[in-house]
Amino acid sequence: MTENTYNFKVGMTCSGCSGAVNRILSKTAGVETFDISLEKQTVTVKSSSLTQDQVFEAIKKSGKPVEVLTL
Repeated sequence: MTENTYNFKVGMTCSGCSGAVNRILSKTAGVETFDISLEKQTVTVKSSSLTQDQVFEAIKKSGKPVEVLTL
């Protein structure tokens, strides 16, 4: 399978916010790696088995505003 990289803008203002996103992604089956930047308010996720929409919905469960970033 091809590894896909997905980028999101996530409204995070503190370490608690980024921690919530971290907890969700850590528990999401299919997420291989992820990087959270509180400073830039971005999340990058790598997965071979999940679609961008599936990752989007997972991050949305954190309660933080999220949108897809196109680089």
